[in-house]
Amino acid sequence: MLTYGVAVLARPTFDVPFAEATKERAFAALEAAGIRTVGPRGLLFDRAAAEQAVAEIAAAGPIDLLLILQVTFTDATMTVKLAREAKVPLAVWALPEPRIGGRLRLNAYCGLNLAAHALGRAAVPHGSLYADPDAPGIGESLRALARVHAIPASVAQPPAAAVAAADAAAARVLGTLADSKITVVGRHPDGFDTCEYDPALLARLTGMSVEQVELPDLFARARATDPARVAAVRERVEAQVAGVAEVDAEQLDRSFRVFCALEDVQRDTGAKGLAVRCWPEMFTEYGCAACGPMAMMNQKKVPSACEADVNGSMTQLILQELAGEPAWMADLVDITAADDTAVLWHCGLAPLSMCDPEFKPEATIHTNRRMPLLHQFPIKPGRITLARISRSRNALKLVIAGAEVLRAPMAFTGCSGTVRFDRPAGEVSQRILDEALEHHFALAYGDHREALRALAQRWQIPVLELA
Repeated sequence: MLTYGVAVLARPTFDVPFAEATKERAFAALEAAGIRTVGPRGLLFDRAAAEQAVAEIAAAGPIDLLLILQVTFTDATMTVKLAREAKVPLAVWALPEPRIGGRLRLNAYCGLNLAAHALGRAAVPHGSLYADPDAPGIGESLRALARVHAIPASVAQPPAAAVAAADAAAARVLGTLADSKITVVGRHPDGFDTCEYDPALLARLTGMSVEQVELPDLFARARATDPARVAAVRERVEAQVAGVAEVDAEQLDRSFRVFCALEDVQRDTGAKGLAVRCWPEMFTEYGCAACGPMAMMNQKKVPSACEADVNGSMTQLILQELAGEPAWMADLVDITAADDTAVLWHCGLAPLSMCDPEFKPEATIHTNRRMPLLHQFPIKPGRITLARISRSRNALKLVIAGAEVLRAPMAFTGCSGTVRFDRPAGEVSQRILDEALEHHFALAYGDHREALRALAQRWQIPVLELA
């Protein structure tokens, strides 16, 4: 009989009762697969709990696999710590949730994505699984996790020769990037290796520089904003977005002030893009959500990436230049092989120009932190290109994919789009996990893959084609 040491990772800002119920289904599936489990069955919310779990697993005797049960989204801090202490094969199993139009209750796929990236950067062999505990064949999938997991060879390819029109578009992008600047507000959260950047590398590739602004400076600018300017912003938003009057007025005022402060930071630093540490301090120290303000900056064609993701902001800027319209950065939060679809989502920072014309944009609150302002709508149907300047497995590459946004009910609250990739969804998911890619993808409407390939050729970096 196989014996797995199981560590159940979760974050208390998600739906804990639902996480508990999902966790129990996962343990039932392990038992039905003939797998003995050791370790605490409680949700591990912090490093101290994870360390205690490791000690308990070690005391239980030999195991065949250390299984990280990714019940909700978490950053990769605990995963990397567990991996470094493991003396046996390691795997991560993330649990899906239904697309019911409500809050993203678990967001476990994104946690798996973040974990795979961190483990890839650390060169830790591991297995990964994204499957419902009741999925057909789940028992064999769980038993297979105990096998040795070698790091797969990269499928990124050298760039091919570009056609003239694509090369001209690439040249235009390079002209936009040259001697430009991204301003990063704050620093990326701990455990978000996906948002790390190398300023020397950006300068070499693009001629771009990065300027640092601290969060307290942004907050001070926001507090000092003229009330008349804030009132004018509110009037514009009310003309475009429903339900503005239904959210907390003081918190909404702070959100509008953050937008004005971001405008001022962008103006004063001369930045073409922003990368903003949007949590937790925006909620805990200032008292509002940054999503709506950043969406408004995106609509102004100042790409604004959350979690201080500088490479994400730069990729948005590239796609914006190619598309001639605002770009967006999103998480991939669900892959469903059964209907060959996936969901791209973020809390609420998509530009209004991406809203499905059959839907009126709504003002809403952050589902975990319960503060405004967020945009809420499904994005419009149409052809999109996804891209990412990636440093997965410590190797520079340009990741690209083609997909079609489908008209579908809103999958989760905030901003989301149900998409069908140009390759099967399960295949795309496996490539993302095998290549340990970052969890953020920039996207814009239109098919810009030829121009992106030409850009990679000019940079002389490989291209990873997801779809």
